[in-house]
Amino acid sequence: MSTSPPLARTQPTALQRFLASESAGGILLMVAAAAALLVANSPLSNAYHHLLHLQAGPVLSEKLGPMTPHLWINDGLMAIFFLLVGLEIKRELVDGRLSSWEQRRLPALPALMGMAFPAAIYAFLTAGQPVLLNGWAIPAATDIAFAMGALALLGRHAPLSLKLLLVSVAIIDDMGAVAIIAVFYTSSINIGALAAAAAILIGLFALNKLRIMKLWPYLLGLGLLWYATLLSGVHATIAGVVGAFMIPAITSPGRPDAPASPLHRLEHALAPWVGFLIVPVFGFANAGVSFSGLSPSDVLAPLPLGIAAGLFLGKQLGVFGGVFLAVKAGMATKPRGTTWLQIYAVSMLCGIGFTMSLFISGLAFPGYPDIVEQAKIGILLGSLLSAVIACTILRLAPKAPDQVGQELAQAADIIGDGDVKRL
Repeated sequence: MSTSPPLARTQPTALQRFLASESAGGILLMVAAAAALLVANSPLSNAYHHLLHLQAGPVLSEKLGPMTPHLWINDGLMAIFFLLVGLEIKRELVDGRLSSWEQRRLPALPALMGMAFPAAIYAFLTAGQPVLLNGWAIPAATDIAFAMGALALLGRHAPLSLKLLLVSVAIIDDMGAVAIIAVFYTSSINIGALAAAAAILIGLFALNKLRIMKLWPYLLGLGLLWYATLLSGVHATIAGVVGAFMIPAITSPGRPDAPASPLHRLEHALAPWVGFLIVPVFGFANAGVSFSGLSPSDVLAPLPLGIAAGLFLGKQLGVFGGVFLAVKAGMATKPRGTTWLQIYAVSMLCGIGFTMSLFISGLAFPGYPDIVEQAKIGILLGSLLSAVIACTILRLAPKAPDQVGQELAQAADIIGDGDVKRL
């Protein structure tokens, strides 16, 4: 009697692991944000704020002053978050969904319009108040973890092609957010420290070109780069993104995630810590807004209204308009197995700005804690509206006739064939 050999267990691809981790991390982020709101509106509110701003370290830079838990989270832990963002961006550019110009056509226009429209709406609603102008980038960002967590709750109501569209748009969105932070939210520059950061970066580039595949020299260099960037006046988190591009990658189109690739090894090592610790801790430390004494007039003030409208209206108009124009102009094809109503809902889902918006609000209004608190109200309102209404539409939207089986076809497109080669 002959027996059939057991079926080989299919290894999850990089994209599948990425979607799964972002979804789980996004759900945990929601819990952390809800916990922060509960604590901030409870008898523990004073202790919560006192603990976050308690001196907990030396003076690393004159600009920041003594380190506090809040500074360690926003300037330290978030540098690791941005390192992971940089690794994901590089992976997608060299070995993923954005590795060719043809693949970049569809998400590029929606991502750019999805940043421009929210900024324009914010600028319009806050016109006449110069102190608020610096916050124009707050509603321009998308929180991929939160958005993927919302999609995960919908299960089969959100086809894979929609998730891929969201991921692709959000990655380009992240590139734009990093550029904005580097260019527009950098004040005084320490030339000596900046030169040191550049020298360290050149050293990391040399290690890459010499094909050094061990991770520890890069990790040491990244630590030095972070400190030099912190001293330079450029926000320290930029060191994470720039440094990530110096990590060598080995492309493997036929088998995503080459085991020998330093980039993939580091990304996989960081992803659980970022998704399940760093981002939730950041959310808990920054989402605590007190609603005590809050009135409708406070919510409808120019700052929170501008941010909420930018996230809720600007994102859906920009992203959906970008997809529509790209498809109708022949630049790209509509994602398979989707309807225009589903694409519209995912465009609205891009209005969840949470993590990146909270981060930018702190950079936009340094030294103005009251304004930052007002900004948080707008971020929470715009993100909540975007999440609830988008998920409701996706839950009720009829499926496309060709949605059945499209995930298998899409997976075949992602995996593809090709020889493993070094970058």
